[in-house]
Amino acid sequence: MAVSLVPLLALSLFLPPLLLVAWKHWRWGLAARHVIVVVLGDVGRSPRMQYHALSLAKSGFSVTLLGFCNSKPHDELLQSDRIQIVSLTDLQRLAVGPHILQYGVKVVFQAVHLLWKLVCAEPAAYILLQNPPGLPAIAVCWFVGCLCGSKLVVDWHNYGYSIMGLVHGPSHPLVLLAKWYEKLCGRLSHLNLCVTNAMQDDLAENWGIKAVTVYDKPASFFKETPLDLQHQLFMKLSRTYPVFRACSESSDPGMERSAFTERDALSGAVTRLCGRPALLVSSTSWTEDEDFSILLAALEKFEQLIDSGESLPSLVCVITGKGPLKDYYSRLICQKRFRHIQVCTPWLEAEDYPLLLGSADLGVCLHRSSSGLDLPMKVVDMFGCCLPVCAVKFQCLHELVKHEENGLVFEDSEELAVQLQTLFSEFPDPAGKLYQFRKSLQESEQLRWDESWERTVLPLISDT
Repeated sequence: MAVSLVPLLALSLFLPPLLLVAWKHWRWGLAARHVIVVVLGDVGRSPRMQYHALSLAKSGFSVTLLGFCNSKPHDELLQSDRIQIVSLTDLQRLAVGPHILQYGVKVVFQAVHLLWKLVCAEPAAYILLQNPPGLPAIAVCWFVGCLCGSKLVVDWHNYGYSIMGLVHGPSHPLVLLAKWYEKLCGRLSHLNLCVTNAMQDDLAENWGIKAVTVYDKPASFFKETPLDLQHQLFMKLSRTYPVFRACSESSDPGMERSAFTERDALSGAVTRLCGRPALLVSSTSWTEDEDFSILLAALEKFEQLIDSGESLPSLVCVITGKGPLKDYYSRLICQKRFRHIQVCTPWLEAEDYPLLLGSADLGVCLHRSSSGLDLPMKVVDMFGCCLPVCAVKFQCLHELVKHEENGLVFEDSEELAVQLQTLFSEFPDPAGKLYQFRKSLQESEQLRWDESWERTVLPLISDT
């Protein structure tokens, strides 16, 4: 009898480990071609993470994309049968109590909520996390990875503590805590990606983190907009925003006219209006790292030049985006009494934004990196549309904008005003400097996101 119990005893000892191994193999079998992409922010305003998800899907992975669904992502993302978007709840800060308590409650809620969503998701080979914001997401994603056997990949867009420092100051306790957290938890990842070589060097030297530079590249839909699509876009926007409407109706009832174009209803032919205004575009998140008073001051100087007799076109300035400082700058814009300049601040649908860039004459970027180590993706998109750019100077901008080669770099409103005068002095003459920049961008062989991703990221996740 005792002898017959030996096999049962042995089975009871070895069964749990065997079941655990079998469970892990089962989970890994499900996870091998699945990636969870985490954005502790608005998915629709996180283009790089959308591109990651699309590239993963095109490479045969199934993707679960976790993030806030406050604005619409690209249609291609929504239409992919390999991508599932799971909405996270965006808890607003409490209206009462000290700021540090409000922030603490929000962080605890986000940690618990994200943990629950990740545990409920299908097992994944990788958890790809956008940083910033990394507090509390890095630690939560690492913990879930330990439970489920997932490898954590952190994509460093910037440093969260440096962005917080713009609001609270670099020595604020919250900023110091965020820096300590990022530095400590950032080392828990299996793989790190970053957006510039300067950030790669800084992560290695000051954080002890080895990262691979994956430059932002424009998606395939960022390209010059054909004239007929330009007209369709202008007519669509004119229903909401007066700056796109024609100043006067055409005497020919068979002509449909916007502020920039007109279309013959019989032939369908679209032409640019003679004497049309120049279209200047900028995009922003309306945060502390972009000082739009620089652009407004430059526009005032531009208008003074027109009043003094300079041969310059009138301007339509379109500033797209959402963010906390939009109301502040909207009030400043309303206080201006421009006569030759119109300023519009719309929020565009995801599909309309690349069409607008591809229709514009000049792009302006006022992004100053909080760390000095990231690059403005808006300029990447503008270059994809062969749109010449004037960009405010900061530490590593030279990795993207080559002064006098593919754009111009300025330091203040005076310098920007001079650049606007120079670029628009011969508008719309194709022999002018503005069009020389455009031609240079057209002739350059710009690498697109898909090709760049396949060269840099796909081999990394295949090898690991």
